[in-house]
Amino acid sequence: MAPPAEVLAVRGLSKTFPGVRALDDVDLTVHAGEVHALIGENGAGKSTLIKLLTGVYRPDAGRITFQDREVSFETPLEAQKAGISTIYQEVNLIPLLSVARNLFLGREPRTRLGLLDFARMNREADEILRTYGVRVDVRQSLRTLGVGAQQMVALARAVATDARVVIMDEPTSSLEPREVETLFSVIRRLRDQGIAVIYVSHRLDELYAVCSKVTVLRDGRRVHHGDLADLDRIDLVSTMLGRELGEV
Repeated sequence: MAPPAEVLAVRGLSKTFPGVRALDDVDLTVHAGEVHALIGENGAGKSTLIKLLTGVYRPDAGRITFQDREVSFETPLEAQKAGISTIYQEVNLIPLLSVARNLFLGREPRTRLGLLDFARMNREADEILRTYGVRVDVRQSLRTLGVGAQQMVALARAVATDARVVIMDEPTSSLEPREVETLFSVIRRLRDQGIAVIYVSHRLDELYAVCSKVTVLRDGRRVHHGDLADLDRIDLVSTMLGRELGEV
């Protein structure tokens, strides 16, 4: 059986800000249908790497290959259109618009006359969100939902854009336990559909529940890459902190 295809590869990526080497010669490889943990202490370089992957920053050195093509995204929207979607800890949608409008933002269905097809949009939004465990009136404004439900709308939107890679940055920080289980079931469904997930979290139990691979960053450098199952929790923490097991 052939191994899963490489969908995203980073080689020698570096980024320097005034007085700070935020990322130093970092490699990362993610395959289709893989849930890949990206971990490290605050300041390790995780956020910088994500922003380089999605066009927020431009790298000083190195290259990014996505679906066998070298890419250099100018904006996050360009990255999203190419197939890399990101779900941030803070919900980055438009609170005053309806739930359905947020879900279809930028790709709204239209009638034959070119007008917004609200009936179709609301119907499809309701069907999509029900698969994520969200049962709400999709015609109401997003701000009327709890933060957890808003996060699930953001997740549904990211997946609905035909993403091949979904980056989740601390996705459970605002979720209730029931919503976390729904999120995990969605991640497993993405995995089974061949979509790659990069999962950023400080919660080790979550990593071991859904991730198969892990990349550890420390002080802007990659210090470990491999199967998560090969590291128990104490070894993972030791690698992340750069301290001996006894000290940890």
